Amino acid sequence: MIRLIASDMDGTLLDEHSEVPPETYDLILALREKGVHFAASSGRRFDRLCQFFAPVRDKMDFVAANGAQVYVDGELVDREVFSHLGIRRLAKTVGKFESLHMALFDDEKSFLLDDEDKFVREIDKDLPNAERIWYLPGPDVSILKISIYCEDGHVMDYAYALSRELGDEFLFAPSGTHWIDALQRGVNKATGIEQIMAHHGITRDEVMAFGDSMNDYEIIRFVGTGCAMANGRPALKAVANRVIGYNYDQAVQGEMRKLLESLG
Repeated sequence: MIRLIASDMDGTLLDEHSEVPPETYDLILALREKGVHFAASSGRRFDRLCQFFAPVRDKMDFVAANGAQVYVDGELVDREVFSHLGIRRLAKTVGKFESLHMALFDDEKSFLLDDEDKFVREIDKDLPNAERIWYLPGPDVSILKISIYCEDGHVMDYAYALSRELGDEFLFAPSGTHWIDALQRGVNKATGIEQIMAHHGITRDEVMAFGDSMNDYEIIRFVGTGCAMANGRPALKAVANRVIGYNYDQAVQGEMRKLLESLG
């Protein structure tokens, strides 16, 4: 029996307009009545996710910033920040590649290490409260997330190159067509969802997860039922237990509806 659903946002739960289909809120509440928890598992920060789920935010859990922020029953249970020394090493390496531009995120701001017009914004990289900086934030600033914009779009090439340079410190996951998420080793969506499972007393076999990008890889492999979107990355679809429909057809909502119906 499924007792926890974890869903990515962009390209997965959200529609083609980057909005939550209204039916989603009713499904979350109805499934909760049947004992099934719902968690958003996203690269977006907690504050942004709360805006998406305002009608039901107190009835669900959150794995935000690729696992760096974990909220269960409204309480912060984990907050992982990047090493300042690691950020300095990453910035130096990214600087070797003319086509790469780095964005850092704390709880509230987006720090851009280049002029803002260098960054083409995709739906999942809205760069809230963007601030252009010329020097890295000091160690007193807690960085929760790092994303790297690939100007020429060759995300797989650069993800490989960055992995060769700094793979002992970071994992590099392509996200969208122009972005790479730099992940802290040992911190990802799977480690976040594992903490939610522990809180609710849920096993891996009782979890269903949905995703479309490589930053969903760990969670899709970790849970009992990992579902990739039809519009997802080929490698993710290859390792998923199931491939469902497209986000613009509201395939995740369809799976939630089927589960609700099966529970009677």
